[in-house]
Amino acid sequence: MALFKVSEPEEVDMSFWEHLDALRPRIMRSVVALLVFMVAAFFAGDLLMSVVTGPMSAEFPTNRFFAWMADRLSSEVLRINSNPVQLINTAMAGQLNLHLSIAFHTALLLAIPYLLWELWGFVRPALSAREQRRGRFFVVQVSLCFFTGVLFGYFVLAPLSVNFLSSYQISQSIANMIDISSYMSLVLNMTFVCGIIFLLPILSSLLSGMGLLTADFMRKYRRHAIIVLAVLAAFVTPPDAVSMVLVLIPLYGLYELSISVAARGEKRYARTL
Repeated sequence: MALFKVSEPEEVDMSFWEHLDALRPRIMRSVVALLVFMVAAFFAGDLLMSVVTGPMSAEFPTNRFFAWMADRLSSEVLRINSNPVQLINTAMAGQLNLHLSIAFHTALLLAIPYLLWELWGFVRPALSAREQRRGRFFVVQVSLCFFTGVLFGYFVLAPLSVNFLSSYQISQSIANMIDISSYMSLVLNMTFVCGIIFLLPILSSLLSGMGLLTADFMRKYRRHAIIVLAVLAAFVTPPDAVSMVLVLIPLYGLYELSISVAARGEKRYARTL
């Protein structure tokens, strides 16, 4: 018989206020991080503005690629954002608000990994040892998926959407005078929404690990998913098949990856039963 027995730490249920006390310093540190990033981004306003307006420039990598394809295939339909677009400001404090908005969204984007790390630090004590081991790469995985989606939205969807919407006319008598806030909302929303969409594999892993989603279910509705993805690709791209396919392929690949992730999540859930 062992002379000494090491007892396992007992789980202590925390009240709502105790949880709030544990969360408060993490929220404060997150706010401070956002402010630091925002101040730095504010002083880099010229550089960030050139990044935001990049998708409308003919020298943007995606636009140069489509121009190269247009020359090779002798199809001017593929040439996008070749005509300069003049952005205007119609509000007295419009440019100041634009500067602050760019600084805030840049700070939010850069702070995502740190915010996820604080979230993981808050949630981790409530998880079992096995769940903590499975989630030790949570911050890296979510950040990787999110930033991959952001890059896809910025380099693929944003220039295609800008080209289509800035050149679309219901009547030749109506000139397109695009406000800078409208343009920036399109680009920022496109990039952030794509970042969230690319979290689908992470969501599939979580739901399947809890027994709420199965790979068979996703395979069963694969055709429906393809239709939804095709409609989305057609909506954000110019009216040609090549652009639509270029957007549809990575979105469909993301869905297939989610099926594989869900299958692995099912196996983990089966082992816990």
